[in-house]
Amino acid sequence: MAPPPLLCFFYILLLSSVSAIADTNPITLPLSSFPHHSSSDPLQTLNFLASASQNRAHQIKAPKSKSNSVSKSPLSPHSYGAYSTPLSFGTPSQTLHLIFDTGSSLVWLPCTSKYLCSECSFPKIDPAGIPRFIPKLSSSSKLVGCQNPKCAWIFGPDVKSQCRSCNPKTENCTQTCPAYVVQYGSGSTAGLLLSETLDFANKKITNFVVGCSFLSIHQPSGIAGFGRGSESLPSQMGLKKFAYCLASRKFDDSPHAGELILDSSGAKTSGLTYTPFRQNPSVSNHAYKEYYYLTIRKIFVGNKAVKVPYKYLVPGPDGNGGSIIDSGSTFTFMDKPVFEAVAQEIEKQLANRTRATDVESLTGLRPCFDISKDKSVEFPELTFQLKGGAKWALPLSNYFALVSSSGVACLTVVTHKAADSGGGPSIILGAFQQQNFYVEYDLVNQKIGFRQQTCS
Repeated sequence: MAPPPLLCFFYILLLSSVSAIADTNPITLPLSSFPHHSSSDPLQTLNFLASASQNRAHQIKAPKSKSNSVSKSPLSPHSYGAYSTPLSFGTPSQTLHLIFDTGSSLVWLPCTSKYLCSECSFPKIDPAGIPRFIPKLSSSSKLVGCQNPKCAWIFGPDVKSQCRSCNPKTENCTQTCPAYVVQYGSGSTAGLLLSETLDFANKKITNFVVGCSFLSIHQPSGIAGFGRGSESLPSQMGLKKFAYCLASRKFDDSPHAGELILDSSGAKTSGLTYTPFRQNPSVSNHAYKEYYYLTIRKIFVGNKAVKVPYKYLVPGPDGNGGSIIDSGSTFTFMDKPVFEAVAQEIEKQLANRTRATDVESLTGLRPCFDISKDKSVEFPELTFQLKGGAKWALPLSNYFALVSSSGVACLTVVTHKAADSGGGPSIILGAFQQQNFYVEYDLVNQKIGFRQQTCS
């Protein structure tokens, strides 16, 4: 695929980067809820987020793959009520807020003064005023070359076949790494790879590969990819673990702050319950290799174990089935057979409650119950039993949302609109279900730990 015409706007200074400053102390960054689709009508907002979570799941389950493009899973922060964190690149540094995403690996920025974002007229977002990284203002910016091994992180080992202007016998090739295209459910972004300096208060990471996007559709903010790929932030920084605490969010644009911890020391964290990561499926689709899989043994509604067919709990040789954890999805997604088993058991245990079917139609969520006349309400607990005996028991506010002052509560788990569940992971644990939990990804020991706490 030929690079987009806007490539001609690139003007990058080719100077060497700054030497790294060694420091193994953990880096703590604020993690704030990013403004999403905002409406004075909470029913409309919930409907938007439910639909967006379904679109996100569709892309995660069936990511597109092209030989000359990056086709992974970051989606619009305005679609997913995502969380952002400030990162600084360049010399001198330029700071932008990027969406924190464990479901993808590429780190990319809105880039150059010519950055164009189509279909980006969101509430509180002026497309013309989107913060941009300006490479020509940084003395450490340089384009990644076609023969640079880091180019193969994105395009695979066959990328050298595209380096037609390079003599295979010489390393002094001036041809740049091909333009990337990231495609996702509601839009896309395109640009070139830069080698830059990632600047923290007590540490500098030189020769950090970051995407310089000059054209996006429905994607006004950049992405900080924390997936398993070589191009992800944890991989490039050599982190031994990272952790986050997602502050609970309301369905508005009021600020909610948590924290993101980048740990190169690997020091033990007390008070966590752990479950091992599951080995990713060995399939040709590269995106499946970037997700964080874990093993859900059973799902409990109250004290009742829901009957879920084994094929949905464990990924098969084709990559279908199993569970992943994803910070970029708002609501947890379940394949239809799994969702129906859970929803029907909730409905059964709350059979004495009045169903709010009108709200279900308006929000796309179900089941919904009218609790306006109840002085106190008891809902069955939703618990995921994980490999190793760990149990992730969700507080009520993490799986039911009070839709409005009218007193209707809806389950914040979504499934396919159609009967066909498609391929890929059967369960995607979303950010809403992770609120007010400290969640740690131990990359050395290949396990994930969690504990309930107030995130602020």
